[in-house]
Amino acid sequence: MTERKPPGVPFESWVDKQIRDAERRGEFTQLPGAGKPLPAGTDTSYDELWWIKQKMAREGLSVLPPTLALRKEAEDALAAAYAAPSERIARKIVTDVNVKIRDMMFKPPPGPPLGMKPYDVEEVAREWRERRTTARDAERDTGTSNGSPV
Repeated sequence: MTERKPPGVPFESWVDKQIRDAERRGEFTQLPGAGKPLPAGTDTSYDELWWIKQKMAREGLSVLPPTLALRKEAEDALAAAYAAPSERIARKIVTDVNVKIRDMMFKPPPGPPLGMKPYDVEEVAREWRERRTTARDAERDTGTSNGSPV
Protein backbone atom coordinates (compact mmCIF):
# COMPACT_ATOMS: atom_id res chain seq x y z
CA MET A 1 0.00 0.00 0.00
CA THR A 2 2.13 2.86 -1.26
CA GLU A 3 -0.43 5.39 -2.40
CA ARG A 4 -1.77 8.04 -0.07
CA LYS A 5 -5.41 8.72 0.65
CA PRO A 6 -6.61 11.44 -1.67
CA PRO A 7 -8.03 14.53 0.01
CA GLY A 8 -11.80 14.59 0.25
CA VAL A 9 -12.21 10.80 0.09
CA PRO A 10 -13.61 9.33 3.31
CA PHE A 11 -11.06 7.12 5.03
CA GLU A 12 -13.33 4.09 5.24
CA SER A 13 -14.19 4.05 1.53
CA TRP A 14 -10.51 4.53 0.63
CA VAL A 15 -9.52 1.55 2.81
CA ASP A 16 -12.36 -0.54 1.35
CA LYS A 17 -11.11 0.27 -2.15
CA GLN A 18 -7.57 -0.78 -1.20
CA ILE A 19 -8.88 -4.12 0.11
CA ARG A 20 -11.03 -4.74 -2.99
CA ASP A 21 -8.06 -3.99 -5.27
CA ALA A 22 -5.80 -6.36 -3.31
CA GLU A 23 -8.47 -9.09 -3.50
CA ARG A 24 -8.70 -8.65 -7.29
CA ARG A 25 -4.90 -8.98 -7.55
CA GLY A 26 -5.13 -12.23 -5.53
CA GLU A 27 -2.99 -11.01 -2.63
CA PHE A 28 -5.22 -12.75 -0.08
CA THR A 29 -5.43 -16.18 -1.78
CA GLN A 30 -2.26 -17.85 -0.44
CA LEU A 31 -2.18 -16.53 3.13
CA PRO A 32 -1.00 -18.99 5.82
CA GLY A 33 -3.96 -20.47 7.66
CA ALA A 34 -6.43 -19.61 4.90
CA GLY A 35 -9.48 -21.85 5.08
CA LYS A 36 -8.49 -23.24 8.48
CA PRO A 37 -10.50 -22.72 11.67
CA LEU A 38 -9.25 -20.33 14.31
CA PRO A 39 -7.09 -22.01 16.96
CA ALA A 40 -9.03 -23.58 19.85
CA GLY A 41 -9.12 -21.56 23.03
CA THR A 42 -8.93 -18.26 21.21
CA ASP A 43 -10.09 -15.63 23.62
CA THR A 44 -12.44 -13.09 22.05
CA SER A 45 -11.67 -10.30 24.54
CA TYR A 46 -9.21 -7.63 23.40
CA ASP A 47 -5.67 -7.90 24.71
CA GLU A 48 -3.04 -5.58 23.31
CA LEU A 49 -0.30 -8.04 24.26
CA TRP A 50 -1.91 -11.02 22.49
CA TRP A 51 0.97 -11.46 20.07
CA ILE A 52 3.55 -11.48 22.88
CA LYS A 53 1.57 -14.09 24.79
CA GLN A 54 1.24 -16.28 21.68
CA LYS A 55 4.97 -15.97 20.94
CA MET A 56 5.85 -16.93 24.53
CA ALA A 57 3.47 -19.91 24.38
CA ARG A 58 5.03 -21.08 21.09
CA GLU A 59 8.54 -20.71 22.53
CA GLY A 60 7.59 -22.41 25.81
CA LEU A 61 8.50 -19.33 27.87
CA SER A 62 6.88 -17.91 30.96
CA VAL A 63 7.58 -14.87 33.03
CA LEU A 64 6.67 -14.72 36.69
CA PRO A 65 6.94 -11.74 39.00
CA PRO A 66 10.26 -11.94 40.92
CA THR A 67 8.63 -12.99 44.19
CA LEU A 68 6.67 -15.82 42.58
CA ALA A 69 9.77 -16.95 40.67
CA LEU A 70 11.70 -17.06 43.96
CA ARG A 71 8.92 -19.02 45.65
CA LYS A 72 9.15 -21.60 42.87
CA GLU A 73 12.95 -21.63 43.08
CA ALA A 74 12.78 -22.08 46.87
CA GLU A 75 10.37 -25.03 46.54
CA ASP A 76 12.63 -26.62 43.92
CA ALA A 77 15.70 -25.99 46.11
CA LEU A 78 14.06 -27.66 49.10
CA ALA A 79 13.16 -30.70 47.00
CA ALA A 80 16.72 -30.78 45.63
CA ALA A 81 18.13 -30.54 49.16
CA TYR A 82 16.06 -33.52 50.30
CA ALA A 83 17.25 -35.47 47.25
CA ALA A 84 20.90 -34.40 47.65
CA PRO A 85 23.49 -37.19 47.83
CA SER A 86 25.12 -35.75 50.96
CA GLU A 87 24.20 -33.59 53.92
CA ARG A 88 26.90 -31.08 52.94
CA ILE A 89 25.30 -30.57 49.51
CA ALA A 90 21.82 -30.31 51.08
CA ARG A 91 23.08 -27.61 53.45
CA LYS A 92 24.72 -25.71 50.57
CA ILE A 93 21.52 -25.77 48.47
CA VAL A 94 19.42 -24.43 51.37
CA THR A 95 22.03 -21.83 52.35
CA ASP A 96 22.21 -20.52 48.77
CA VAL A 97 18.45 -20.14 48.43
CA ASN A 98 18.26 -18.53 51.88
CA VAL A 99 20.59 -15.75 50.66
CA LYS A 100 18.15 -14.98 47.84
CA ILE A 101 15.15 -15.10 50.18
CA ARG A 102 16.80 -12.71 52.66
CA ASP A 103 17.74 -10.32 49.85
CA MET A 104 14.16 -10.21 48.64
CA MET A 105 12.81 -9.82 52.18
CA PHE A 106 14.91 -6.71 52.76
CA LYS A 107 14.70 -5.25 49.23
CA PRO A 108 11.26 -6.27 47.99
CA PRO A 109 10.65 -5.85 44.25
CA PRO A 110 7.32 -4.73 42.81
CA GLY A 111 4.65 -7.39 42.69
CA PRO A 112 3.03 -9.68 45.23
CA PRO A 113 4.75 -10.08 48.60
CA LEU A 114 7.15 -12.99 48.99
CA GLY A 115 5.30 -14.37 52.02
CA MET A 116 8.05 -16.71 53.12
CA LYS A 117 11.09 -16.75 55.39
CA PRO A 118 14.46 -18.43 55.02
CA TYR A 119 14.58 -22.15 55.67
CA ASP A 120 16.09 -23.45 58.90
CA VAL A 121 19.23 -25.19 57.61
CA GLU A 122 19.50 -27.39 60.70
CA GLU A 123 15.87 -28.48 60.36
CA VAL A 124 16.37 -29.33 56.67
CA ALA A 125 19.56 -31.27 57.52
CA ARG A 126 17.71 -33.16 60.28
CA GLU A 127 14.87 -33.96 57.87
CA TRP A 128 17.42 -35.04 55.24
CA ARG A 129 19.02 -37.47 57.74
CA GLU A 130 15.61 -38.87 58.75
CA ARG A 131 14.62 -39.44 55.13
CA ARG A 132 17.91 -41.24 54.47
CA THR A 133 17.43 -43.44 57.53
CA THR A 134 13.86 -44.25 56.50
CA ALA A 135 14.95 -45.07 52.94
CA ARG A 136 17.80 -47.26 54.23
CA ASP A 137 15.43 -49.11 56.58
CA ALA A 138 12.92 -49.65 53.77
CA GLU A 139 15.66 -51.08 51.54
CA ARG A 140 16.84 -53.40 54.30
CA ASP A 141 13.27 -54.60 54.99
CA THR A 142 12.50 -55.29 51.33
CA GLY A 143 15.97 -56.48 50.42
CA THR A 144 16.15 -54.08 47.47
CA SER A 145 18.56 -51.36 46.60
CA ASN A 146 18.14 -48.59 44.08
CA GLY A 147 21.91 -48.36 43.57
CA SER A 148 22.21 -44.85 44.98
CA PRO A 149 24.59 -44.14 47.84
CA VAL A 150 22.85 -43.68 51.19
